[in-house]
Amino acid sequence: MARGLSLQTEGFAGAVLADIDWSQPWFTPWRDLGEPIAMQALQQHNVAQALNKITHAAKRERGTGSGDLASEASMSTNSAPLALGVVKEVKFVPQAALPENQAYEDFIFKTAQVPTRDGLHDFFNGLCWHRFPRAKHRLNQLQAAEIESQGIRATRGPVRDALTLFDENVVLMHAPDDVWAALQARDWLTLFVDLRARWQHVHLVLFGHALLEKLVTPYKSITGHVYRLANDVNPHDEAALDAWLVQDLQPAKLATKPYEPLPVLGVPGWWPANAERAFYEDTQVFRAKREVA
Repeated sequence: MARGLSLQTEGFAGAVLADIDWSQPWFTPWRDLGEPIAMQALQQHNVAQALNKITHAAKRERGTGSGDLASEASMSTNSAPLALGVVKEVKFVPQAALPENQAYEDFIFKTAQVPTRDGLHDFFNGLCWHRFPRAKHRLNQLQAAEIESQGIRATRGPVRDALTLFDENVVLMHAPDDVWAALQARDWLTLFVDLRARWQHVHLVLFGHALLEKLVTPYKSITGHVYRLANDVNPHDEAALDAWLVQDLQPAKLATKPYEPLPVLGVPGWWPANAERAFYEDTQVFRAKREVA
């Protein structure tokens, strides 16, 4: 948000949108889309309305959200079959639109409406729906399939747990094999010190909206869950990346929780203090991998 901006936001829960520092490296890829929407939300005192203002044409100009969403209707969920029909562009609605006894994911699936509160969490969720609509529809489709087959239970089960973790906290990573191997081993000094020059070949997309929310007020221990992109995916082509995720997000794979932890402020160039080796020697944040008995 532009410094020195004066808006009347007293009493508006979304006033925290003014705290987003769009110049931070983790927010830079979101800035063109997110900053104007945040400004509009602050002016209108309504996050859902601001998210609804962006048009298909505007998204096409940015090169995001392109592609035929209807083609997803025929895709198997590897779970209980569901009649998907044509996937429509979602509409953002007030949280009060969600019936008391209906699951959030089920409501979105059946109505193509996303209940939205005024605040950072649902604002970033809405941005992700705009930037990666096909992947967000796929996550919702899989959640709905699990609800249909398993019902609503005290515990979500491995697939729904993995889906929720993806949606809330995932970092998409396109990286050379040696970088990925060091991350898997949680060999932090190799990953961030010895292989530091290799990070120029790493591309990250912070997809999880809860993760983005935390980074508005950054602190050292913020940790994302990394999901690796295939080597043949062009991470700079967001429409292609969005389409690849639709194909790759399968229940059997997700049930294995195919994630690796990444303290995101350790990414070279993302935080001034990480220029020093000692930053990564903090074992309370950069923890060794547990040995499996």
